[in-house]
Amino acid sequence: MAFGKWIGGLFGFINTGSILGAIAGFVLGSVFDSFTERAQQGYMEEDIDGEWGHNTCNSGYGQRVNTSARNDFLFSLMVLSAHMIHADGKIMHSEMELVRKWLRDSFGTTAATEGNNILLRLFDYKKQQGVMAWQQQIRQSCSEIAFAMPEEQRIQLVAFLSQIAKVDGKVHQKEVDTLREITLNLGLSASLVDQMLSLGGSTLEDAYKVLGVSPDATDEEVRKAYRKMVIQHHPDKVSNLGEDVKEAATKKLQEINKAKEMIYQSRGMN
Repeated sequence: MAFGKWIGGLFGFINTGSILGAIAGFVLGSVFDSFTERAQQGYMEEDIDGEWGHNTCNSGYGQRVNTSARNDFLFSLMVLSAHMIHADGKIMHSEMELVRKWLRDSFGTTAATEGNNILLRLFDYKKQQGVMAWQQQIRQSCSEIAFAMPEEQRIQLVAFLSQIAKVDGKVHQKEVDTLREITLNLGLSASLVDQMLSLGGSTLEDAYKVLGVSPDATDEEVRKAYRKMVIQHHPDKVSNLGEDVKEAATKKLQEINKAKEMIYQSRGMN
């Protein structure tokens, strides 16, 4: 899928009267003046062909890619990533590269370049708006996302933002606070932050945090927590957003299974 296709689709944001629409209008108007008409035309042509169309099954697994949902998810991800990257007042190369790598792997080299431009324009937008106004707009944007986006997709946003916080090997308190605020404004439990930040950990303590239970929990409570996590984080629930998002969710579920096995082994559970 060409990067320009979902960028073309983002123009739907601009006429919504929403905060996300205002941000999209600024960013796209600043970065993509030279090829927006071509991007929109390409988007519509693919829609007509049905390759990335809106026809999607809303029940069961094996959904087709829902172009509108994917556009919303990707732009929301870029906006929140910019907020997360700048949470501690610094723009780290490792954090920027994480986003660029994901775009490169998902869409190609050009996507990484244009995605980098989007992030830079978002930083510029924040500077123009001022920190207080930007933070208020992020809160409103999260409220819009919470209203329009299913829970499993919002969870995937938090999972990616958690990777940004961890990528430089040290999670700063400002990053934790920012991630927690985003999570709450997305209508999700604050406990999700500890769970996502603990993914990939090597200790038993990390494993318990991933499942969201204490070491004093009963075996049945551990089993119940694990089953809930599998249902909540199953990659098939985000399959309509595309294979790249589904693959990221699959890796997350593998880490959840790793945490479960560590706990089960320590307790002698089957």
